[in-house]
Amino acid sequence: MNLFTSVAENAIFVLEFLGIVLAIFAVAYLFEKCAKKKNNDTERILNTKTIVVVGMFSAIACVLHIFDFSVGFAPDFYKLDLSEIPVMICAFAYGPVAGVMVEFVKIVLKLFIKGTSTAFVGDLANFVIGCSFVLPASIIYRFKKSKKNAIVSCIIGTLVITIAGPLFNALYLLPAFAKLYGWPLEDIIAIGTAINPAIKDVTTLVIFAVAPLNLLKGVIVSIVTIIIYKPLSRLLK
Repeated sequence: MNLFTSVAENAIFVLEFLGIVLAIFAVAYLFEKCAKKKNNDTERILNTKTIVVVGMFSAIACVLHIFDFSVGFAPDFYKLDLSEIPVMICAFAYGPVAGVMVEFVKIVLKLFIKGTSTAFVGDLANFVIGCSFVLPASIIYRFKKSKKNAIVSCIIGTLVITIAGPLFNALYLLPAFAKLYGWPLEDIIAIGTAINPAIKDVTTLVIFAVAPLNLLKGVIVSIVTIIIYKPLSRLLK
């Protein structure tokens, strides 16, 4: 009975995962359609060239995702990776739908290569939190492509990931991980407390560990994207 319950819970989580993925794709598609209409852009959202570029950038993002690393102020199960750099480059060049595709294919490739050690919870976290940065930034940039707007979009994306990451962790990911992986929340919090005594519960865990981690990621990805996007965009076009 316990085995059946565990399988059922994992199946439900995977279905929820796919539902979230579809919802994010729908948001990206709707905003991109609006941006194309505003800019009188009649080019298809996805064409052969875009799909090829998505595949290329997904492979680069997957490699960067695999080579993640721990940071001193957060428990080791929270790792920093810079896979959003190629995602952002592709999203700026080809739109939010292409960006979300790279984010999703990156996760699929990683699962094939490395599998999951978190009952898919960490994989969902990486996808959703990555999209919380890439999606608003690429949508804003898609409506008006300029260096100033690129900087503004990256700042807004960084703010969104810094807020959305902790909220998603506290309200959904941490409870799901504790349930699916059989790791009590108290033990997870205790690991955080050992690193930072200010961490005493889920709220302080996400404030003192998740929020600064996502802020750091957003700042690094934004700076690198702003520096390298323009030279790369010429090659991509």
